[in-house]
Amino acid sequence: MSDGATLQRMALALDGVSAAPHFDRTAFKTKRIFVTLAVDGLTANFRFSPDEQALKCAVLPDAFSPLPNAWGQQGWTLGVLSKLREDDLASALEVAWRHAQAGSRKKAARK
Repeated sequence: MSDGATLQRMALALDGVSAAPHFDRTAFKTKRIFVTLAVDGLTANFRFSPDEQALKCAVLPDAFSPLPNAWGQQGWTLGVLSKLREDDLASALEVAWRHAQAGSRKKAARK
């Protein structure tokens, strides 16, 4: 099972990722934030598309749930790290990281 230290190690191993404080959490970002880690290291919020969110929540309902707000309607998903195997965490991080990469390219294309 995973924890905050595992998430931090895996997230920072992705290309171009840095960590910075974000309100009461630690944000991992490239040009955009793709995951935030709670202070206690027990949960993280992942940036998924709504379709990916639905799939993750259906396949691993004990580990993933939509955030209960407008961010959740956009795909932001709560992950309980102790319920995730490392391969599930790695997959979730890569999906979220790819969204941050795609969002950066879309933003640059609009300029």
